[in-house]
Amino acid sequence: MMTLEDCRAFYAQEIRFTANLSALGLVEAFARVPREKFLGPPPWYIGSAESRGLSAAGIGQMSYVSVEDPRDLYHNVVVSIDRSKDLNNGQPGSLARWIDALGLQPGDRAFHLGCGVGYYTAVIAEVVGPSGGVVGLELQPDLAARAKQNLAAYANVTVHAGDGAGFDPGPLDAIFVNCGVTHPQSVWLDRVEDGGRLVLPFTMAINPALGQGIMTKIVGNGSGYSAEMVSPVAIFSGGNLRDPALEPLMAKALRSGGLLKLKSIRRDAHEPSESCVLHTPEACLSAEESGQAPEDF
Repeated sequence: MMTLEDCRAFYAQEIRFTANLSALGLVEAFARVPREKFLGPPPWYIGSAESRGLSAAGIGQMSYVSVEDPRDLYHNVVVSIDRSKDLNNGQPGSLARWIDALGLQPGDRAFHLGCGVGYYTAVIAEVVGPSGGVVGLELQPDLAARAKQNLAAYANVTVHAGDGAGFDPGPLDAIFVNCGVTHPQSVWLDRVEDGGRLVLPFTMAINPALGQGIMTKIVGNGSGYSAEMVSPVAIFSGGNLRDPALEPLMAKALRSGGLLKLKSIRRDAHEPSESCVLHTPEACLSAEESGQAPEDF
């Protein structure tokens, strides 16, 4: 019979190949962090991400399997953290791919917006190590309280309860936004303007709570911001991080395929043009390469 440590090691390798991870440190972090410590006492309720996606789309009913052996948690499955609110711990393979896109290194300072109960925050903290740091932010006070308790052993992590709109995490190297948004906040772009990385999901609403779209990586280069798709995504929406006026524009950008052509984020003043995937005065999602002159498009 496999020990709990054996299961964690196998799980980390499963995530490595499922998410095509490039960072060995991230694989090792998944092997070290005890998932069961972040999920409350058993029984735990696990389900497949595929079933979750169909349920969110209104096709079928989400179902969970009850387990009490912590070894059963070490698979690429979602685990319920509040069935009354339909909240789960996220699919490890997806979260791993998005965290991997941040290119985290020991000593980095990272911001995890939408940290939930802190499991993936702990994974990030393991990657950046004691010389780095992580700021976690969670909108729901009860989940933030659980995250603070779960992460108490990590001296390099601080957790805040509050709204992500306008929250300034301070100087950092990487930002992971774990909720659907219509646009990047100015403070995020300010914090990654010189070589920092921002991974966030641009989504259109499919119901009041959920959206679908693309997880996007944005990199500041000192003179602009490059952007590229990481993966498709279905995720909870970010409340005040969404602009109602941009909702129909985001839906159009996704349905037309324009968002798949996203190459940069422009903050310079300019008139809307064919290269603007979603134009706003503060941050335009653009099909131009970063630093490319509009007349060259």
